[in-house]
Amino acid sequence: MKAVPRVTGRALPLDRRDVDTDQIIPSDWLKRVERTGYGAGLFEAWCADPSFVLNDPRFAGATVLLAGANFGCGSSREHAAWALEDRGFRAVVAPSFADIFRSNCLAIGLVTAELPEVDVARILAAVAQDASIEITVDVERRTLSVPALGYAEPFALNDASRARLLAGRDEIDLSLAHADAIASYESRRPAWLPRVRTAAG
Repeated sequence: MKAVPRVTGRALPLDRRDVDTDQIIPSDWLKRVERTGYGAGLFEAWCADPSFVLNDPRFAGATVLLAGANFGCGSSREHAAWALEDRGFRAVVAPSFADIFRSNCLAIGLVTAELPEVDVARILAAVAQDASIEITVDVERRTLSVPALGYAEPFALNDASRARLLAGRDEIDLSLAHADAIASYESRRPAWLPRVRTAAG
């Protein structure tokens, strides 16, 4: 994945709480074997309503999703994070996230930022009125800023996730960093046992 030192862009205001992963990407889409193309199914049921915010041309090209509390609850499908990324979102801001959903996002470089509910409500209301407002989610500094509102506050991001985002390293990259140790271990195992193939051996 690419390194993500910060995300700056316009936002899409999804003023809904408890958005579950089946609403983010319906189960019919889980039959696909690819990891790409899920953006077309993002919020599919809600998109049938012409007034749904994702259909509003004012927010076309938004890269930050603003949402209500408990975003990404429900099943643990990775496809929800994939759908958001495929649709062009690079960060999701909410008062709280389901833990597995947050992990799935960070694993692909999609930044999640938690802010107090009152702050998210203020930003949501402002963006709904003015689609040109930009938000910066700064991974390096662990801050979120909205210059148009004079807003700048820290958000929690653990050191391990921050380091991975800044380096652009996914779980496979983390494993391959130990390729020599893996190859050494495998070389000492009896030949009749299954072996792990690595770039080093």
